[in-house]
Amino acid sequence: MAITLGESNDGKVLEVSLTGKLAKGDYEAFVPVVERLVRQHGQIRMLVAMHDFHGWTAGALWEDTKFAAQRFRDIERLALVGETKWQHGMAVFCKPFTAATVRYFDHTALSEARAWLEGEEGAHEPVKG
Repeated sequence: MAITLGESNDGKVLEVSLTGKLAKGDYEAFVPVVERLVRQHGQIRMLVAMHDFHGWTAGALWEDTKFAAQRFRDIERLALVGETKWQHGMAVFCKPFTAATVRYFDHTALSEARAWLEGEEGAHEPVKG
């Protein structure tokens, strides 16, 4: 499986770790967790950490597009943590598809990404990738 999920801040923050290539089946585990957390909290914050991540299969890309359309307003903040230039570009690309405040952090700044999601002071600007 290319996706691992974890919750923090009483479920108000969902951490998603991506490795390899996402397949359509990965969304079968991911979407119900997001739906449950949104029912519990209204809006959630999400950290997506990409390590050795190579994108999506065609089926997974379609699931991702449907997810973005359905959950447009349910994510308040989205921290993308990555290792490559194209992952940094994802932060710019996904902004029109979400009402969330989106920021990219280099993989060396994971703790800063978590602090920004938690709303802690001193975490105003992301590390440039």
